[in-house]
Amino acid sequence: MKNVLLFTISFCFVLIANAQNSSYVTESNIPYYNAAISAADAYINERCVLDIYYPKDKKGFATIVWFHGGGLTGGEKEIPEALKEKGLAIIGVNYRLYPKVKAPSYIEDAAAAVAWAFNHIDEYGGDPSLIFVSGHSAGGYLASMVGLDKSWLAEHQIDANLIAGLIPFSGHTITHFTVREERGIPGTQPVVDELAPLYHVRADAPPLLLITGDREMEMLGRYEENAYLMRMMKEAGHTETTLYEMDGYGHNMTWPAFPLLLNEVDRITKMKK
Repeated sequence: MKNVLLFTISFCFVLIANAQNSSYVTESNIPYYNAAISAADAYINERCVLDIYYPKDKKGFATIVWFHGGGLTGGEKEIPEALKEKGLAIIGVNYRLYPKVKAPSYIEDAAAAVAWAFNHIDEYGGDPSLIFVSGHSAGGYLASMVGLDKSWLAEHQIDANLIAGLIPFSGHTITHFTVREERGIPGTQPVVDELAPLYHVRADAPPLLLITGDREMEMLGRYEENAYLMRMMKEAGHTETTLYEMDGYGHNMTWPAFPLLLNEVDRITKMKK
């Protein structure tokens, strides 16, 4: 069903208690692979780093791992302004890009960054049971792949079901167009294989909140891809898949979508506490 969202939803989210009273710290360019791996590969050493923004004087907070967009060919890590000063940690991740690497290198990087969050967030005061994975466009694709295909995090001895929630923004659910380009397949030819989130539908996945732009303004088929993922997750028995369509917004729909992300983090955090 197409969701008609009022403009005011941008302002109707619950701020985590005392968020505005906290001071925040940013630490930048932290390698998320171990020193031996980073030292052995100059491109990994350059790209496979993250920034963490977190409340200095708070404990037990939730964390959002955020993957930037850019078609798997460009983009830079970011801490979105809309997520700051909300009582949360935000981890902005860089990852390797095509054509310097090909699939599945960037998925491997995304999994390594999420694993870093699980292994280290308690050192910053965060709660490892409250790690959410999100991102826009290519970043949404990476978030879905890491969360739905359990094999990527299993390489780091982490169960993907420990992710508190998956919130991809306008992410491919079929095989990414850059992966198809690597294979010589045109962007208008859909493929669903092991590098497609749709290939990994399962009943026991973390809560999944899908957000896209308006179906008439999005990139080719992006809303419909996400609608099909929602349907197949439900058919598989997953009870916590939701899809929002941001009427009037195209592919760059992050601004009105951030409140939905924050609401989802708040909802699940309250359930777990």
